[in-house]
Amino acid sequence: MDIAWSVFTPWHSLAGGLLIGLAASLLLLANGQIAGISGILGNLLQRTGLQNWRVAFVAGLILAPLLLLPLLPATGPFRPSVPVAEPMDILRLLAGGFLVGLGTRMANGCTSGHGVCGLARFSPRSLAAVLTFMLAGFATVFIWRETWGLPL
Repeated sequence: MDIAWSVFTPWHSLAGGLLIGLAASLLLLANGQIAGISGILGNLLQRTGLQNWRVAFVAGLILAPLLLLPLLPATGPFRPSVPVAEPMDILRLLAGGFLVGLGTRMANGCTSGHGVCGLARFSPRSLAAVLTFMLAGFATVFIWRETWGLPL
């Protein structure tokens, strides 16, 4: 059995989804901003003046998992050992990162902006983007497994 399915916990998933929705709602209500990661990060790097809320948002994305790490069990699926990356793994990582970045530019947003915030606002553009993301993901997994017979 694949480890991802053997440790699936619907209550943890539900709690995570509720927290993401709550955070996105609070950012929209308190700041009038959409919680789209690519837009927040992209505008943070532009020379339009530093906006503290963007810095805080990105810092939270980076620091929250690091702060929670001591609370996780010493072993298990949520605390995997990190082997030394092989050159092919690094190339796959770079290619994947490039393709994700290209996709977010083509879709004018990422899965968080379109999937969480856009769908919640009933945006037709976000619905089209999310359907495209999902279909491309399904096709990629299918082709990967059928071509090489390997799990992702």
